[in-house]
Formats: sequence, C-alpha cells, structure tokens
Amino acid sequence: MVELREHDQKTLEALRKLDGKGTVEEIAETSGLAHAAVMRAALKLSNKKLVQLQEQKRTTVTLNEEGRTYEEKGLPERRLIKSLIRLGGTAKIEKAVNNAKLQKSLVPIALGWLRKKNWATLSRKEKILRASEEPKEGTDEKVIRLLAKKDTIITQDLDKEKRRIMEVLRKRKLLHVKDETIRTLKLTADGQKLIDKGIKIAKEVSQLTPELIITGKWRKAKLRQFDVSAAGPQVYPGKIHPLQQIIERARRIFLEMGFTEIRGPLVETAFWNFDALFQPQDHPAREMQDTFYLSNPKEGKLPRKTVVDAVARAHEDGWTTGSKGWRYKWSPDEARRLLLRTHTTSETIKHLSKHRKPPIKVFSIDKVYRNEQLTYKNTAEFYQIEGIVVDKAVTFRDLMGTLKAFYSRFGLKKVQFWPCYFPYTEPSAQAMVYVPKLKHWMELCGMGIFRPEVLAPMGIKYPVLAWGGGLERIAMLELKLDDIRLLYDNRLEWIRSTPLCQ
Repeated sequence: MVELREHDQKTLEALRKLDGKGTVEEIAETSGLAHAAVMRAALKLSNKKLVQLQEQKRTTVTLNEEGRTYEEKGLPERRLIKSLIRLGGTAKIEKAVNNAKLQKSLVPIALGWLRKKNWATLSRKEKILRASEEPKEGTDEKVIRLLAKKDTIITQDLDKEKRRIMEVLRKRKLLHVKDETIRTLKLTADGQKLIDKGIKIAKEVSQLTPELIITGKWRKAKLRQFDVSAAGPQVYPGKIHPLQQIIERARRIFLEMGFTEIRGPLVETAFWNFDALFQPQDHPAREMQDTFYLSNPKEGKLPRKTVVDAVARAHEDGWTTGSKGWRYKWSPDEARRLLLRTHTTSETIKHLSKHRKPPIKVFSIDKVYRNEQLTYKNTAEFYQIEGIVVDKAVTFRDLMGTLKAFYSRFGLKKVQFWPCYFPYTEPSAQAMVYVPKLKHWMELCGMGIFRPEVLAPMGIKYPVLAWGGGLERIAMLELKLDDIRLLYDNRLEWIRSTPLCQ
C-alpha cells in the first residue's frame, strides 16, 4: 500500500464496503471523495490491475414542459378527435377546434397528426373533419404516460417499438434527452488480495508549509507521491494564428535584410493600380471579372497634374521614353475609378512618386482582392508580398540574389527563375520553387525591372528591381497544406495542433 495515494486507498476501501463493485457516483458517496478524485484514483488503480474500469453508454429521457402539458391535457390530435366525436363525428374544422379549446398554434400540429395517424379524414375544400369513432390509446401516449410516472427512462431498456416512438416524441420536441457514460469499478483478484491484507489510510500532505517545517511535524507527515512521468492535462494557450505567424516571420526577414515596410489603403484609384504601372485602359485585368470596382463612391482624386499628364503621354505615345506607347486616347475618367486594389504594387509606385533618391529598399505585406472563384488554390482575397530595390547600378542578378536569400530563410532552396511577361517590367521573370511532395514546380512571385514608361513619369532615373507574389503559397508549403481554404476556415482543432512557426 506504500505506493498508493490516500485517494487510491479510500477508493479501495469504498469498494470493499460496496462488495467489490460500484459506480463512480456510489464510490464518491461512500468515500466522501469528489467525483474527479475518484476518477483519478480509478485510472491509477486500473493501470495497476487492481480494479477493472467499465464504461456503459446510456441515453436518459424526461418529459419537458410541453410534454408534461400534453400528458395532463392530452396530445393536440387526441383533444381534437375527442371534440369531433362529441360533435357527432362530422364538423367544420373551426367548430371542432373551438370545442376542443385548442390554442391557435396547436391547430396545424393537431391536423397534421390526425392525418398521419389516419384518425380522421379532411375535406380541404369544405374544411370539414370526419371520424367514425375515437381511436384507442396509441403507443406514443402510453410512452408519455410511462415517462410521467417514472420521470426518467433509459432508452436502452425499451423495446424496439418504444424506442421508435421515443424518437418520434424527441422530434416533436416533447423530451429532454441526455447522453451519459456510466463508469463502474470492479475489484480484480489482485485488488481483493490487497484489501484482505488490510488498508490503513494515512492522511497525506501535498505541500510543505512553513508551519510543518517550523514545528518539525514534517518528520511524521506522509508526503504525497507524484508521478512526474504521467501525462499532464491538454492545455491550449492563446497563440497567434498560423498565417499571421508566417506574415510576421516574412516581415522580420525583410527587416533583417535592411528593408523598410510601407502600407497603403485597401481602396485605390485605377490610376495608381493600373495607369501608373503602364497597364492600358483596355487591358483584360481591368474588367469586372478580375477587379472589384466600387459603386459608391465611384471615383477618387488623381495626383498632381504633372504626374497625370506624364502618365497620359506615356500611354498615348511613349512620351520621352523612346517607346511608342499603347497608341490610344488616355481617359482621366477611367483613371479616377475606385476599386479594391488588385496588388500592392499600387503602393510601391505611389511611394516612388514621392521618394526618388536612391538607395531605396521597401517592402509591403498586405491584403489584395481579385474576383476569383473560391477553390483549393484560389481565394478572392489574399496577402501579397511586394518589394522594390532602387540604386544606381543594381541589375537583374541582384534581384535574383535578393529573392533567393529571402526564400532560403523559409527553407526553400531549389528556386529557379523562368522568363515571362508583365506589362510594367522588362526583363520579367517568375520565381519558381520545386515541391518534392507534388513533384512539380510552383510559382512564388512575379519579378522584373520597371520599364522606362513606369519610371519616367515619376521622375525616377535609376533601375528599380520589383517583385510581388502571394504569401499563402509560402504558408501552404510551410504548413504542409494542399488547400488554401484551410488558412481561413478557422478550424479550432487545426489552429490548436499547428506548432508555432520559427
């Protein structure tokens, strides 16, 4: 008995008094222990093969307030059929209802169950009820009467027909239903042998107090033994959402690389979102299927006239860039339209319009919106990683090195750069990473050097390295997900089980 705690010994003593078998509730009442203390003791004694812990699932039902009302006054259909028989077996619905003194809310219920039970016929056109005799007491009424008499019934003790009726009454919302687990402890042969040797319950001390130490009573006190190898309770402390952790990690990497963060509004003008980036006003990306335009207000303000005029000339004939432009009449009305930004590059170019002197290294991690169908790999809103580097002699090689350094901090080593096309960069490429699990390459971001048609209207005379891509793709690789929707479903189990990002 030395290795058993006080609560374990009290539990065994209670089982002895209960002739070797008892429920947790019975043991708690016999021993004076709390229910939780008995359960802890039961688990330990079960592990030591001193007791058997048995569990039995059961469902108990009782009548609720409405059910008790029906037991006293009768089911609505019973009251209505009685009224109909009193009126001679044939009567107008309204007359039968008034005679039965049914509440208005119970009339549809009574009529519905009269039809289901085939107790009466209804002529809808004439609104007349007909019945030849009052039917005998139904099984549902017998079960209600039984519930009123016994107060609580265990459904597992009922026959198949009564269980079926019980389910009907539950659907009629006449019952309180409670699922329970009954746990029973039974002494094993080893447990009985231990009890036969005699149990001497000694009060345990779980904490050394100053009084015990000063008085010296600690020498005679029995210190409670603790199993330090036992699993503790599952704890779910508050933590940052996994996606937000990755956002913070990306932000920290950029800051450590010497970048400065910039932010901007979610609602932007088409000028900064498209025109300033040399996207023609008839470009497919501007259509409603890709862009969310605002209906109220519809328009915003354009920047200073010199910038607007320069952008217009770049679109129309290339202005001073040596380009021919897009060869159309540029419209300031189209540029004023308000929209939910489709990329954070709108904030990048706006920043460049006010900060022209190199060196410049800025980044942005923020929400963007596109009219995409919700699938396992697309959402209508997502986070974009955006960045630029401006200096006197930077090259495309510097851009590739910057991105390789960034992605390597996320453990993405196998990165390649494939040529592609973007309206506002030349040369342009996309950063690709190989995913061994999927056995294919995944695009991480688009990148390039801003074209003269973008830079000249802003007064920029030096190379601008730029990139932008979805953060969720990095998050899916980092968190080993194959469905982007999991990042936004907020499933508590997934959030709790996902470890903290480094």
